[in-house]
Formats: sequence, C-alpha cells, structure tokens
Amino acid sequence: MISSVDDEQRLEQVRQRVFMSLFIALAGGLHTFESLLPNPLPWFRIGLANILALTALSFYGLRAMWVLSLTRVFIGSLLIGNLFGPGFMLSFAGGLGACLMMSVGAVLLRRGIGLVGLSVLGATGHVCGQLLIAGLVVVQHQSIWLLLPVFLLFALLSGVLNGLAADFMVDYLLQHPAFSACHKRFGFSPER
Repeated sequence: MISSVDDEQRLEQVRQRVFMSLFIALAGGLHTFESLLPNPLPWFRIGLANILALTALSFYGLRAMWVLSLTRVFIGSLLIGNLFGPGFMLSFAGGLGACLMMSVGAVLLRRGIGLVGLSVLGATGHVCGQLLIAGLVVVQHQSIWLLLPVFLLFALLSGVLNGLAADFMVDYLLQHPAFSACHKRFGFSPER
C-alpha cells in the first residue's frame, strides 16, 4: 500500500480528535468524581480535571485547552444534575477565569513558564471567577471576598500539585508512539 502525505495528515488529525475526545471524557469523569468527594468548605476542590486541560494545552494548544475546560464543565454538570444551577455557574465562571489566566500566561510568558506555573495561574483564575459569581449571584454580598486569601493559598497548593501531575503525564505521553512527534509547547507557537 502506498501512503501519501495527505493520508498521514488525515491520520494525525484523526489521532488528535480521538485523544482530545478521551481527554474530554476523562476530564468530565474527574469533574464528576471530585464533586462526590467531601469538601471541608464550599467550592474547595483540587481541580483534577485541570491536569487534562494542561495536557491538551501542551500537545494541541490554546483552543484545545478552552474546548476541553468548558466542555468538561457542561458534561460534569449534566452528569451531576446541576446544569445551569448555581454549582454550574460557579464551575463555568471558574473555568473561564482559569482558561483566561492560563492563556495570558502561555502567550505572554511563552517559554518562560512551565506547566506548574500555568497551573497556578489557572487555579488563581478559577478562584477569582468563582468568587466573582458567588458575590454577584449566589451569596450576593461583598464580604465573600474576605475568603480570597484562604482560597488563593489553596489555589497555590492545588495548582502546584496539578501542574506537577500534568508535567508527569505529558512526559509519560511523549513516550507513546501517538505523541512521539510532539514537543511540549505550552500552548503557544508563532505558527498558530
């Protein structure tokens, strides 16, 4: 059988779609699993699904990270049963904040930041997005911002843990034949 460049490009596109679908499914599952775990305070979650968002960012770029992050919020909320409820609004606002901060970090800092740094930025954006919606819609009181220092400390810890896990996962996947031609690019390359 003769293989053409066009066939190889199609195979690579299909492979990317399959892995993105797997990443989205896993992120939705992690989002759902994490919502079932007991929380010491409202909105405290480690953000395990962010590991897959960082992995998608590393391999496929910013658009993939945005698609994965926002799709997993919809899927997770649908599975939990709070689609368009207060929990969904908090998750969605947190996801938007996280993606925005990670995008800014990836574009402005380019190679000067790693997955751990991007993860901490994402966790910080997530906390700020959640507190903004909590203050405007759920709690409707500005004293909610008094929780910001505690939430930021937790965001720092969870961001570092998730960033390390994502870095390990990316290094592990780079050994897989499907990702052998990939390089860590942290979501930004001038050609995109």
